[in-house]
Amino acid sequence: MDTAGRAREILVRLRTVFPDPRPALAFASAYELLVATVLAAQCTDARVNKVTPEFFRRWPDPAALSRATAAAVEEVIHSTGFFRQKAKNLVAAAKLLVERHDGAVPASMEALTALPGVARKTANIVLSNALGVNEGIAVDTHVRRLSFRLGLTASDVPTVIERDLMPLFPRQAWGEINHLLVMHGRETCPARKPRCERCVLGDICPKLGV
Repeated sequence: MDTAGRAREILVRLRTVFPDPRPALAFASAYELLVATVLAAQCTDARVNKVTPEFFRRWPDPAALSRATAAAVEEVIHSTGFFRQKAKNLVAAAKLLVERHDGAVPASMEALTALPGVARKTANIVLSNALGVNEGIAVDTHVRRLSFRLGLTASDVPTVIERDLMPLFPRQAWGEINHLLVMHGRETCPARKPRCERCVLGDICPKLGV
């Protein structure tokens, strides 16, 4: 089976296992998902979901956050790690959203990645899940690991992995494949001791690095 055929089969099989893929982060708007995704860097989604209710109670939109002090934000997000840099970036990003985009989250990769603390992964997550725009494939630690193990890329560089993955999956599935690989990575193919004996992809997986 060639790489393209394997990718098609991976999508079909993982859709069967995970029929309703969606972000683990709780959000009700593009702004909320942007904040949650920034906070999720080097932090679990579960921890972020414990922090964001109070965050959004205090700062329900970019305008409110743009007026916040970094110290106040640090206090609320302290448990997510790297809280000083995250607070600084979030407040600065909110100010730019107000100044450049009338307080709305822009629906373009270029505009999103111009915000402090927002790289392609975060932008892809916000675009595909909150704004219905598929500009690329978000490559996090799970997607990075599984893409290599499944033989979909030979690289460990996120930008290269994304470039390798995009032609293998339909554009409308770019957001979905991120969720499917993340969920499969968490449940069956973790970094240590992958459960190959129970894997739905076991017969087509080259098991690179395993």
